[in-house]
This record gives sequence, C-alpha cells and structure tokens, in this order.
Amino acid sequence: MQYYNEILWFILLIVNFAGITLAYRFFGKTGLYAWTAMAIILANIQVMKTIKFFGLVTAMGNIIYGSTFLVTDILCENHGKRDAKRAVMIGFFTLIFTTVIMQICLAFIPDESDTLSPALEQIFSLLPRITVASLTAYLISQLHDVWAFDFWRRKTAGRHLWLRNNASTMVSQLIDNAVFTWIAFIGFGVGWTQVFPTDIVVEIFVTSYIMKFIVAVLDTPFVYLSTRMKREIEIREYT
Repeated sequence: MQYYNEILWFILLIVNFAGITLAYRFFGKTGLYAWTAMAIILANIQVMKTIKFFGLVTAMGNIIYGSTFLVTDILCENHGKRDAKRAVMIGFFTLIFTTVIMQICLAFIPDESDTLSPALEQIFSLLPRITVASLTAYLISQLHDVWAFDFWRRKTAGRHLWLRNNASTMVSQLIDNAVFTWIAFIGFGVGWTQVFPTDIVVEIFVTSYIMKFIVAVLDTPFVYLSTRMKREIEIREYT
C-alpha cells in the first residue's frame, strides 16, 4: 500500500498527542511527569527501528521524543517554569537509571531455555557514544525549551500562545538534532571519529528535523486544549 508508513505515522502522532491530553486531563501534572518518563524510555527503544518516510530512510522515535516538548510547554504555560524543569529532570533521571539497571540485567547469564536474551541485548546493550549523545542532547534542548517558552511568554505579556509554543519547540528541536547528530555520527575527539560520510549525516539530520518540525507544528492545538482544561485540573489536584 502506497504511503502506508506515512498514514501510520500521522495516526501515531495523534495517538501520542491524545495520550498526553488524557494523562493531563485525568492525572494533572503527575500524568505529564509519568508521560515524560515513559516517553524517554520508549524513544530510545523505538530509535532502533528504521523506516522509509516519503522515500527517505529515518529512525522511529521522533514522535514520542517530540511529545516531551509538548509536555514541558503545557507545564510551563499552565503551572510555571519550575514544574517544567522538574519534568525535564525526571526524564533525565529515568534515562540514566534505565540504562544502568538494564546493563546489570544483561550481565546475568541466561538459562539455556532463554530465547529472548539476544533480542534484549540488541536493544539495551550500552553504546556509550549514543548514550552520551542522547543524554546531552536531551538535557540541553529541553532546558532551552523551558527557558525559551518562559522568555517568549514574558515578552508577549502572556499573549500569542502559538508563537511561544512554536518558537521555543522548533529551535529546541533544532538544538537537539544538532547536538545528537554531532556527537553520535561526527564525533568530537576522544577516539570518536565520524561514523558516516558527510552527505549521509546531512540526510539523517535534515530528515529527522523535518519530522520533528511537523510534530512541533501539529502539537499547538493540544497546548491550547490544555489551557482550557487547567481550571478543572487544578481543582482536582487540590481536593
């Protein structure tokens, strides 16, 4: 079926945004913190799968990872910069300890009846370069997103939500993409040399950013929806 992946990609996009909205609707800030932790883990698993998207080869994980920027924007808009930063640090903490715990689990000698251990090793085996790239890009880009969203909110005196949502997320996604691509595929010394030819690195960078750009544009209505739910959610959280 032509455009099967593309159609499925947009369905997955809506499911992710709906999941965030429901998490916020039923559980308030706690739901968004839980989503962040889940999203960081799933993003690092999904990235192992590569697909063709409008003729270009790219990795999965862009949607679920991009959804974390929607979470911080909702928190920053409705609850403040401090709560948004808390979500970032929860994600950072989750990623570190997921990595550490899974390395210990993989160190166990599997029973001869075990058939899934090789698959787990493929997914969770520690790749220092990718891990450093992921952690660094996540922390820098997410903290920038929180700062930029708060900056534009103050500059616009609380008006033009669409502007601060898109301005903060699009630039933050660009920073994330640049930091991850540079560390993971180009390197910066300490024996980490360039992995792919420059033209392939550029294609990976452009394709992944286009996908993240689409996610950033389409999440705007869900930020507006969250502001409409804010009062009811605050009442629930304090009763």
